[in-house]
Amino acid sequence: MNMMRRLKSIASGRTSISSDPGGDSNSKRAKFDQETEGKVNVEPTTVERGSKDQEVHVDTSKETTVDTSNVSTVARSGKPGDDQLPNELHEMKIKDDNSKKNNEKDIEATVVNGHGTEAGQIITTAIGGRDGQPKQTISYMAERVVGTGSFGIVFQAKCLETGEAVAIKKVLQDKRYKNRELQVMRMLEHPNVVQLKHCFFSTTEKDELYLNLVLEYVPETVYKVSKQYIRMHHLMPIIYVQLYTYQICRALNYLHQVIGVCHRDIKPQNLLVNTQTHQLKICDFGSAKMLVPGEPNISYICSRYYRAPELIFGATEYTTAIDMWSAGCVLAEFLLGRPLFPGESGVDQLVEIIKILGTPTREEIKCMNPNYNEFKFPQIKAHPWHKIFDKRMPPEAVDLVSRLLQYSPKLRCTALAACAHPFFDALRDPNFSLPNGQPVPPLYNFTDQELADAPDELRQRLIPEHARS
Repeated sequence: MNMMRRLKSIASGRTSISSDPGGDSNSKRAKFDQETEGKVNVEPTTVERGSKDQEVHVDTSKETTVDTSNVSTVARSGKPGDDQLPNELHEMKIKDDNSKKNNEKDIEATVVNGHGTEAGQIITTAIGGRDGQPKQTISYMAERVVGTGSFGIVFQAKCLETGEAVAIKKVLQDKRYKNRELQVMRMLEHPNVVQLKHCFFSTTEKDELYLNLVLEYVPETVYKVSKQYIRMHHLMPIIYVQLYTYQICRALNYLHQVIGVCHRDIKPQNLLVNTQTHQLKICDFGSAKMLVPGEPNISYICSRYYRAPELIFGATEYTTAIDMWSAGCVLAEFLLGRPLFPGESGVDQLVEIIKILGTPTREEIKCMNPNYNEFKFPQIKAHPWHKIFDKRMPPEAVDLVSRLLQYSPKLRCTALAACAHPFFDALRDPNFSLPNGQPVPPLYNFTDQELADAPDELRQRLIPEHARS
């Protein structure tokens, strides 16, 4: 059923929206999982031609280059247009498109053969050698591939000198440009962001250049943890929903306010978690970018279920509020045990959003994309949030979802304000502890930079009295 027909059916009442507004969301999720599980940076977003933050030529003088010959090229089998909206939408005239299959199957899983990625292979590189420091040789033994994608692979490895487990993300490097992901990751240092340990380049016999990012290894993703609860026919315990969502918001505040970076691909697969301490870390900065006011950005960004509506409307001058929409989608998914907006394509994604939030007003569309000129949607009323979630769901959780999932980006809760939301009051209780008896992950150790613009009242709420020095 095409988009307008579906919306008209909903508007006329022929299609009901029950407490399972996603309808066949489980089957949609299964299809989406097959396309995305284990893939690295599946969206074609690393390179934005013509953007000011790209610099011609890659500076390898500060990195160590090692020879890993016979590494086959990572196949670029992606089809960026598969899930892009019809041209009519980019012209700001939303209409149905029956001539295009929007299945977003961008890539097939890629297996990279050769030195450096096969189990047992040893990679030897060196770090240091600058500022008068001696060079230090480090060797890594590859153990297993943990993720693949159109831009590279991630494999688990062990440092032979220390026995430490690491993750190495290996991506094909365009020699004409600096790698934006590396530039971003060099700036990051936060308890809820995956740590970059060091990096090096490797070459092949075909003169292909690969960038290897050596990252701290965190064994699980929130996505896999969520699936375990689904298999047991359970919802994620509220205490973990609170812990994970809080840490997502805290990390986003750091990225947005301290570093000035928009992640642009927040989703369960990009959230690492230690299942013993329940410390969460955002990973995969392949889509991340510093958003400069007045500078256009691509709108085909972020994985589909978590894509903010202004992106679907083709906005190119968006803000970090797109990450907050994604965070709201992740929170709703924790609470429901399934995606809230399981669109099968970019256009269908908009249908799923309208089914819940109702038809956006002219003012809301203008806030999302001021260049939008036409408004031809059937009028659909918003579905009450309390009818979407179980009656036993904490009202504070539902309230936070409603504050994050707003059409108008300016009305969405900021990351720091979200951290102070009453939904997280339990985490600030002096008697709060993990069920397994392990220490609580760092929750209140905000830096002055993180709280730079926070009024005293907000600071006192974010750092409970028992945690103040």
